[in-house]
Amino acid sequence: MSLMLAFVLLQSGPLVSPGAAPAIGEAPLRPGGLKPRRAAAAAAPVRSALAQCLDLAAGNADRAETVARDWLGREPGSGAAEPLLCLGTAQANGGAWDQAAASFTTGRDRAAASDHGLRARLGAMAGNAALAAGKPDMALGLLDQAAQDAGGGEDRATTGDIALDRARALVALKRLPEAASALVEARAATPNNAQAWLLSATLSRRMGKLADAQAQIATAAELLPVDPEIGLEAGVIAVLSGRDEAARKSWESVVKAAPGSAQAESAKVYLAQLGGKK
Repeated sequence: MSLMLAFVLLQSGPLVSPGAAPAIGEAPLRPGGLKPRRAAAAAAPVRSALAQCLDLAAGNADRAETVARDWLGREPGSGAAEPLLCLGTAQANGGAWDQAAASFTTGRDRAAASDHGLRARLGAMAGNAALAAGKPDMALGLLDQAAQDAGGGEDRATTGDIALDRARALVALKRLPEAASALVEARAATPNNAQAWLLSATLSRRMGKLADAQAQIATAAELLPVDPEIGLEAGVIAVLSGRDEAARKSWESVVKAAPGSAQAESAKVYLAQLGGKK
């Protein structure tokens, strides 16, 4: 492996790419992210209204924002939390991350003090939107509050998502040991979340803990055998560990599995720098 390739690889693999985050709603805000819950078939009318509004936000963000604002005008007190959830979703789907964070935060504040689950979800979504807006300090404060609201409850998915986003915020703030601790919590809450294992491997690699990184990326690959992000990171870890042929195989698999993707383009660059087979 060339010294230049080693330098490039050591600088690669950020844990956060907020600007590229997909929209929320029925799709997660980012891989492994929070999803507003659909109402059950026998739910109260307000829950049905939320489900309908979120469905609309998934396909027509502008119309959903109008519907949510109209609904918000009819809901006093804690009833405003759900229209604000939909409003924030519509704004995020339109790329208005700052506005979405504000809507989710207001929704959390308007939710009933006893509804810890709703407060945690809204706070977590506010933090996630703040991350997407490039404001890790703000995100961390929101996520810390969301973790308090979640309080180690039965919703392990929300707990895991909060921990994962806390890790992203802490990495952005260059607080790597704290980020590693947050990822331990994320893996404990959601052990089958491949994204938690991938980000753990990336962070371990960046901290020079290559043995840990290798074990973590192996678990991620078991959970998601064909994933370009995991394949790219597996190659990075392999080449830094002196296993050039393993790295080559990982990057070649990325190019084959996801041609035209950003990960495939990075893999091609790495392969070219790695050189021909010996």
